[in-house]
Amino acid sequence: MSDDASPNSEGMGDSRASQAVFDEWPPNLRALFDGTLTGAPHGFTASLCAVDSAGRIRTALLSAGELLAPDARTLCFALWPSSRTVQAIVSSGRATLAFVFDEAFHQVQLDVRRVTLDGVPLACFVGSIESGEIQRVAYARLTGGIAFELTDAENVLARWRQQIDWLTRAASAAA
Repeated sequence: MSDDASPNSEGMGDSRASQAVFDEWPPNLRALFDGTLTGAPHGFTASLCAVDSAGRIRTALLSAGELLAPDARTLCFALWPSSRTVQAIVSSGRATLAFVFDEAFHQVQLDVRRVTLDGVPLACFVGSIESGEIQRVAYARLTGGIAFELTDAENVLARWRQQIDWLTRAASAAA
């Protein structure tokens, strides 16, 4: 999607894309990542990408239970420490979060640093928003992106609540 004018599928009319830029979480997005696990649509998945030292894109898929926005400019997340995505983020200090929400494509550029916490088996990161974009087109509504279904909801939700606690600690330690 771009903000250039383009014809619709029948070649008639003006189908401009709209784009909103932000450097702080809009309220509906902050509520999505508030740690309560109630604001995200069922199966919500975000793609977290970073470029490694060889120029390859490394990706981790995260749910709302693995993301926390403790304030208007911050995003905390945790990954398995041995993942290639962790190595890329540590090396570059940057990551991009992309997801579909509220019928639009969202992409957030983050400056990221790792926060080490005692007794936490995951690599915790605290990122600040460099820039974010929300893109929509008049001729189509995005209804979903990558989605999942939990096979063991009780245990997964318990793990996510623990992980949100760790991310809350990481945000406090980074402040």
